[in-house]
Amino acid sequence: MLPLHLQSESHIPLYVQLRDQLRALVHSGELRTGDRIPASRELAMQLGVHRTTVANAYAELESEGLIQGHVGRGTYICGAPARQFTPPPRSNGNGGSVRWETLFADERGEDGLSRLTPEVPRDAIGFVAARPPEEYFPLEEFRTCCNAVLRSDGRKVLQIGSSDGYEPLKSALIDFFRDEGLSVRSEQLLITGGCQQAIDLLCKAFLRPGDAVALENPAYPGALATFGAARIRTLAVAVDTDDAPGGRLGLNIDALESVLMQNRVKFIFATPDFHNPTGTALPLSERRRLLDMAARYQVPVIEDYIYGRLRLRAAATPSLRSLDRTGSVIQIDSVSKIAFPGLRVGWCIGPESVIERLRLVKQATDLHTDQLAQATLAEFIRRGHLARHLVKMKKVYRSRLDAMESALGKFMPEESSWTRPEGGMSVWLSLPAGFDAGELLIHARERGVMYVPGRYFYHQNPQPNTLRLGFASLDEKRITRGIEILGEVVKTEFRKRQRGARSELHSRVALV
Repeated sequence: MLPLHLQSESHIPLYVQLRDQLRALVHSGELRTGDRIPASRELAMQLGVHRTTVANAYAELESEGLIQGHVGRGTYICGAPARQFTPPPRSNGNGGSVRWETLFADERGEDGLSRLTPEVPRDAIGFVAARPPEEYFPLEEFRTCCNAVLRSDGRKVLQIGSSDGYEPLKSALIDFFRDEGLSVRSEQLLITGGCQQAIDLLCKAFLRPGDAVALENPAYPGALATFGAARIRTLAVAVDTDDAPGGRLGLNIDALESVLMQNRVKFIFATPDFHNPTGTALPLSERRRLLDMAARYQVPVIEDYIYGRLRLRAAATPSLRSLDRTGSVIQIDSVSKIAFPGLRVGWCIGPESVIERLRLVKQATDLHTDQLAQATLAEFIRRGHLARHLVKMKKVYRSRLDAMESALGKFMPEESSWTRPEGGMSVWLSLPAGFDAGELLIHARERGVMYVPGRYFYHQNPQPNTLRLGFASLDEKRITRGIEILGEVVKTEFRKRQRGARSELHSRVALV
């Protein structure tokens, strides 16, 4: 029997674990060219997994040329694939080329963030993105604003600017916040290159390797990547998705208190409005509990407010920052979800001492954020374009969310469940028990539908049967058709599992 050990609790799909372990056995010499390996059904029974898991692993290894199946004879090892790095050739006695991989400073594996935005074929229906649709970008208004800035202030904005941000943009944002009921002074505001940079700056300014951050689970992978690169420990706090009467939504505050009681925590990272990936929103009473707890344990809160303005239903709930009375909240935000993802302009709101420290760290990172982008955005806000665009897009997203929920109710099997967000850009789907969304994606992709498996969002206890469906960048017709296809794939695989279970039961009875 082959020395294979699959971990069902890992975030890595079972078929990927099997593929990599078989490949490693070939590289180590334990499996050699000409060796026969078990049939997919036989190996599936040995490992206690579905036959599809083994079949998917074998398919990838065969595409690499590592194994070859022969009808009636079995599957055999063909040989080891070429290694990525080979010994460098010597040149004139002066050695070879630099082995860069030996100089890498950390142990990063595959790029998890790239899996959130895979390339979607033109004819496919991609639920992978949680971002604005390009066809609604107000290009003419933006072009007019950019031209106006270049005519009036072009030489200045093309120079190096202040590390804390372009002052006219800060003024425009402060007025924008005031209209929303939030009072902010210039000294409390730092312009950043998006929320991702804000997280990175907070890591550099306040956290050391080994420090702990209480973080939602599942969570935004960008935060996981940044904390991981800084060697920060992320302590998982469950996100509740039960929207039934009496159920919970959003960050589980009781679980958070347990984490705070048992660990020395430097920050709490929370997305109370339309959490990515689940779409849940934390109720007002739980927001107040969170702030009371942060004050009692003396642990500041990083509030990710990037989806906060995308409330599509019901009345708005005050942000943590607007409820904060003790100076415990640092709010990060950007225009990526409400207007232009590619503009890379965001901001951070916090106590003056915090903003000053972040400004100094930012100086050593990039000196300043692109001033042309800042100046154009300031003009875009000042002319009222951002407010009008936001009103328009919320109507678009509301219609698309309605289409998504209607299609899920119509086409998904009863054994499935999903969140019913009041805003944001995504819905969290839980497949019937026993499904692996990563393996199902292989079949869905063959039918022209793509999504993001839920495992990429977990940093502890991954739930393999979950997935995220982004609805913002697809029109209603494609949403409906995509969910119809996905429902057909799920039902087909569900029936296969039921037949397989009955067949296995009959086999056992026959043996008895």
